[in-house]
Amino acid sequence: MEEKTYLKWYNKVGYGSGDIAGNVVYAFLSSFVMIYLTNSIGLSAGIVGTLIAVSKLFDGITDVFFGAMIDKTHSSLGKARPWMLYGYVGCAVTLIAIFAIPVNLGATAQYIWFFIAYTLLNAVFYTANNIAYSALTSLCTTNSKERVQMGSFRFIFAFATSLLIQSVTVGFVADCGGGAQAWRIVAVVYALIGLIVNTISCLSVKELPEEELTMNAEREKEKSDRPAEKYGLMEAAKLLAANRFYLMICGVYILQQLYSAMINAGIYYMTYVLKNENLYGVFSWAVNIPLIIALVLTPALVGRWKGLYKLNMRGYILAVVGRLFVVAAAYMGSVPLMLLFTALAAFGQGPWQGDMNAVIASCSEYTFLTKGKRVDGTMYSCTSLGTKLGGGLGTAISGWLLELSGFSGTLEVQPDSCISCTCGCR
Repeated sequence: MEEKTYLKWYNKVGYGSGDIAGNVVYAFLSSFVMIYLTNSIGLSAGIVGTLIAVSKLFDGITDVFFGAMIDKTHSSLGKARPWMLYGYVGCAVTLIAIFAIPVNLGATAQYIWFFIAYTLLNAVFYTANNIAYSALTSLCTTNSKERVQMGSFRFIFAFATSLLIQSVTVGFVADCGGGAQAWRIVAVVYALIGLIVNTISCLSVKELPEEELTMNAEREKEKSDRPAEKYGLMEAAKLLAANRFYLMICGVYILQQLYSAMINAGIYYMTYVLKNENLYGVFSWAVNIPLIIALVLTPALVGRWKGLYKLNMRGYILAVVGRLFVVAAAYMGSVPLMLLFTALAAFGQGPWQGDMNAVIASCSEYTFLTKGKRVDGTMYSCTSLGTKLGGGLGTAISGWLLELSGFSGTLEVQPDSCISCTCGCR
């Protein structure tokens, strides 16, 4: 029997646009917060890196909390939409606060200001908004095809927004006059754009009545040979720890996000080695366009190779080879070759970006088949811990390496040890 449809095309596009709002925050913060703090505020890269790493520990812990809060919410807007809508107000305020650190404060006060604002943004407001946004996929429709389409629109908007933010921000800051005041203006503009788009996205879909969602869940339960059993949070954690595939996925997330965070430090390489900070935007095209193309091709390639394993394995090999050649091209001093092999590596990473949700779903299904208990929500929340730990550790390592190399954002000419370190990180 054909599944009932719930969404029009504009509902799917409207939902997907929510990742414009999400990446106005995430891409801007992950790509530029370090260079803003070191070069415009004059803070230590090592201390900032450590603060980010500590903050990410709080960030990972709050995922499960907000997931549970969303499940318990009952309002006229539904379960998830209130958290998505009002959580972003906090995102906008704290994003501006991070890029509005007073330059006349003492260094200790500046570090405290940054840590509080950064932790509130990531561990509270962005987590509440993003988990709610993700949950809408299952709350707005029970049609599996529509859920896949919602996810596809979301990823396309996410990569396109990252590309735009990474391409225009350096020039935008320069046009605003440069320095701390310019970063503040840019943050205000991005926060307002995100607030508007998030509101549109939130109101473009409606959550299904709980009765209908419950009826669908009961039908799925009747189809299963083994009924799902209730479980507590500690028992869910034990189930996850016993699932070796879950542990593998967490490891992959940590390594992937560690890699991505260190790549974001490329702004230093462009500024001090290649002597052209605007190249950061050019390289973002070489990363994001191949990712989008790979994302579009992934469903067809999964069918062609009859599953995810071969596709992901070949993609990983291509990505590793591409990055090795990027390093070789960097030592040759050839920017065109660096761009070419960066694009090749990004194309290899694309399938993983597109099909990891399906891998997680299969991992959750494995726990159900072997233990008779469903841990779908907890699986998502705890796996995101790998993303946050990897991202935080990667940023911290970048900051620590810059600090050890003798980097100082207040110097126009960096020491040779710093230049060598930047080349090695790239």
